[in-house]
Parts: sequence; C-alpha cells; structure tokens
Amino acid sequence: MSRLIVISNRVSPPRTESGAGAQGGLAVALAAALKEYSGLWFGWSGNKIEEFTGHIDMQRAGGVTTATVDLEEQDVDEYYNGYANRTLWPLFHYRIDLAEYDRGFGSGYKRVNERFADTVAPLIDPDDLVWVHDYHLIPLGQELRARGLKNRIGFFLHIPWPPSRLLVSLPNHQELVESLLAYDVIGFQTEEWLESFRHYVERELDGRVDEDGTVHVRGRTVHVAAYPIGIDYAEFSEAVETPVAKEACERLRGSAERKRVVIGVDRLDYSKGLAERFHGYQRFLEKHPEQRSEIFLLQIAPPSRGEVATYEEIRENLDELSGRINGEFAEVDWVPIRYVNQGYPREELAGFYRAAPIALITPLRDGMNLVAKEYVAAQDPEDPGVLILSRFAGAALQLKDALMVNPYSPDEISDAIFAALAMPKEERIRRWRGMIESVRGEDVVAWRHAFVSALENAKPAVAVEPA
Repeated sequence: MSRLIVISNRVSPPRTESGAGAQGGLAVALAAALKEYSGLWFGWSGNKIEEFTGHIDMQRAGGVTTATVDLEEQDVDEYYNGYANRTLWPLFHYRIDLAEYDRGFGSGYKRVNERFADTVAPLIDPDDLVWVHDYHLIPLGQELRARGLKNRIGFFLHIPWPPSRLLVSLPNHQELVESLLAYDVIGFQTEEWLESFRHYVERELDGRVDEDGTVHVRGRTVHVAAYPIGIDYAEFSEAVETPVAKEACERLRGSAERKRVVIGVDRLDYSKGLAERFHGYQRFLEKHPEQRSEIFLLQIAPPSRGEVATYEEIRENLDELSGRINGEFAEVDWVPIRYVNQGYPREELAGFYRAAPIALITPLRDGMNLVAKEYVAAQDPEDPGVLILSRFAGAALQLKDALMVNPYSPDEISDAIFAALAMPKEERIRRWRGMIESVRGEDVVAWRHAFVSALENAKPAVAVEPA
C-alpha cells in the first residue's frame, strides 16, 4: 500500500502519556490516518527564525513520523497572521467586513507555499498519496506539480467555502481557485460548501460539474465531494471513562451545587458567535427570572491568534459583556456566567460534557464543529443532556435531533434553553439516540477512509504549471 503524506500548516506531535488529551480533533484524525497508512506528516513547527534555511526536523513518536520546518517572522506575519487569518478566514466565514486585502499578505502566502513545496517535494516518493489540508495551503498542490510531482494529490477544506458573490471580492480570486485544479480530489465538509464551489466553477471559470462530482475545467478533471469529518468515536468513548474524565465530571457537578450547567466550549473567534450567545443567555435571564438561580453558563474559550488585532478586540468585548451580565444578574451565592479563558485536555472536557445537562453550541458559521459531536458522545445513555446547535454549523446537517437555533436571534436561544430545561427524559433519550447513531457511524475513521479511497481511485494527474 502507498504511503500517505499529510501536509498541514501546523504539525501536532502524536500523543504521549504525559500529554494525553491535549490535541484537537484534526490532529487526532490525521495522526490516526498516518498510523493506519504509515507515511509522514509535514508542516510548520510553530517556531520563528531569523532566516529560512529549509532545515527539516524529523521526529517519530506514537507510530507517526513528523517533519517540521521553522519560518521567518515575516513569513508568519504575512502568510499566517496576514493572508490566512486576516484575509481568507474572515472571508470564508462570510465576514467580508473584517477581511483585509494587503498585497504583502498575498506575497507572503505565495512565498511560504513555495517554500513548503521546495522542502517537502524531496521527501515524497513516486507512489505516495499526498493529502493537503486547509485554507493555508490552497496553492500547494500547484506548486508541487510545478516541481514535477505526478502523484495523486488531494485537498480537504476544513472551513466553509463562501458563496461566489463573496469570493469575488478577493483580489486574484480566480488565480486562487484555479490553483485547486492541480489536485485530483477536493473535499468539503458539507454539500452546502460543495455547492458554493460548484457555482463558482460554473459561473467564473466556465467549467462543468457532472452529477458524480467530476469537475471539467480547461482540460483538467478533478473529483469534488463532501466528506463530513467526525470525531474518533472509539477513542473519545474511552476518554469519557478515564479517571481524569470522571474526576472532572464530579468536580463540575460538585461546584454546580445542584444547579444545571449550560456548557459552551469554543476557541475565541468571532465565527463562534460568543457575543451573540451571551446576549441570548441574557435574554433567557430576563424572560425567566424564576430560573436564574437554577442554572449557569460555563463558557470555556481559550484565546487564539493573539497577534491578530481583531482577536484582542473579541476578548475585550466578551470580558466586558460577561462582566456586565454578571454584574446585573448575580446574587451573593450565584453567578450566571463562568467565563474561562483557558483550554483543557480532552479527557477533562469529556468529563465536563458529561456533567452538563445542556450544551450551547451556536457558531455564526462553522465548517463542521466537532465539539457538538463530542458532547453527544460524552452523554450518559440513560440520562443524556440536550444539545442546542446553530443551524449554521456544518454538524447541523448530521445532528438533526439537536434543538436548532438561529444564533443571531436572542429569543431563539432563550427559547431553546427554556425548552431544554423542561424537556422530559424520554424525549432527551430519543433525540440523543438519533444523534449518537450519526456520531458513531460517521466518525473520523469513515471520513478518512472515504477521502483516501477517493484519492487512491483518482486517475493519475498530469503536471500543472502555476498560473
């Protein structure tokens, strides 16, 4: 069987006993794929250096070989903090008002993708399958083709693909999308994002998309499809039963003092709808004063991308908003919001999920949202909690038995919280059974098998020169 070469912006070393549970969903999924297919995981180390040398740090742990490179500070500023997270991320999450178009960002993005291609190409054998991940590395397949690689190369986008009417606001948008034609397989999280891509190909590139997902554009054929990512269900189910998870569960239940916990776990990002969530919870407190002392919101929101000014503004806004809500509604023996700016290992989070009768997951736009699936997987089958989920999360297409809300509507969030609190056990069990079937059946194993199988069956590519 061919080796699998995974390429992503950052590389997370495989779990060790001392660091168990610290990885995110994508890191766990990719590490599992590499263990199954063998191969290599290549990407940025996260370190900055004065001058790029192309030196590769090779390590092996947990059955996975990683290869990382350091980047210059200018690379990080322009490629990562700039084009990836100040241009593409807001645009792809429908926040055109926050997208910044700086020519220097685009130059840095192109330069780092070229450096990645120069560095990783010698590590790739002719029979290897190459799997490139996410918006940071859209042009990488094209750069690898320019260096003579004829391997089967696939690309998976973990975030939404925006509608054409938004994407065309990006300078050189056509050049960016055309670079995707160098891949043999392109995967999206949902049919909605796939449809947006198809629409762009047909409208802006005069391409044709067959019913089987084959895209025909300018002499190239590319297979496109939706491959919804899941959690590692077996691994997460084991995590729920660990001593760490059980201790975390009892810790939260003990501190709740019989009050019902509404939990939210999100990276600190404007796409997660945290301010809107707080306003919806505030509306609930206003409409149902009799429930105030019976409930509290635990919002876990570890900071991210601190070097991007927008994220510091988000943190300041949420600090002010949570403080104002607590100041208005708190009693001497009760605080309505516990707002925590730190992350926790997965085993602890599993315990927190089990202890919370309600999860409030309300992103404004999300490629998938694995927290929603983890919450479902962590529940007690005999007494499960209720998932309140944004209809704009990719997971909403699979978790149809959640209480769906429009995250922009404080009243819908308020009504959903009230309904969750009043929901009979029989209905909670019925809804949970519907969702756990999806979480179990459409897990990360099914995801990676579906994508890699499509890549293995793709027709060998021909070289594609950069536009």
